[in-house]
Amino acid sequence: MELWEKISRQRVQYIIDSYELYGDYTEDFDDYLQELLIAYAPPQIEVAIVETIVASWLKLPLTKGIEFIEQVHELLKAWEDSNGNSTLTPSQFQQITGLDPTPVFGQYHGDFAVVKF
Repeated sequence: MELWEKISRQRVQYIIDSYELYGDYTEDFDDYLQELLIAYAPPQIEVAIVETIVASWLKLPLTKGIEFIEQVHELLKAWEDSNGNSTLTPSQFQQITGLDPTPVFGQYHGDFAVVKF
C-alpha cells in the first residue's frame, strides 16, 4: 500500500474514531468499512461519513455501528447511481472533522465547492 493510501485510510479512521461510530459490533463494522475502502475512494467515503453524521444530528441519538455504516454505503451507492454530489463546503467539512479539506475538495477558493462523484 502506498503512503497516500495509508494516509487516506487514516483520515477515514480518524473521523470514525472521533465520533465513536463503531457501536457494539466493532469487528463487523470494521469489516464493512474495509469493504467500502476497497470499493470506493477514501475521499468519497470521508464525505459520505460526514454527510451521514450531519443527517444523524437531525434525529438524535447519533446513529452508530452497522446501521451507520450501512447509511454511508447507501449514500455512496446513491451518488454512484445518480452522478450525485455533496454540497458540503470545505469549511464545514473541516469544522466537523478537524481535517484539512484539500485532499477531498482539492484546491478551492472561497468557501463553496461542490464535490461530484
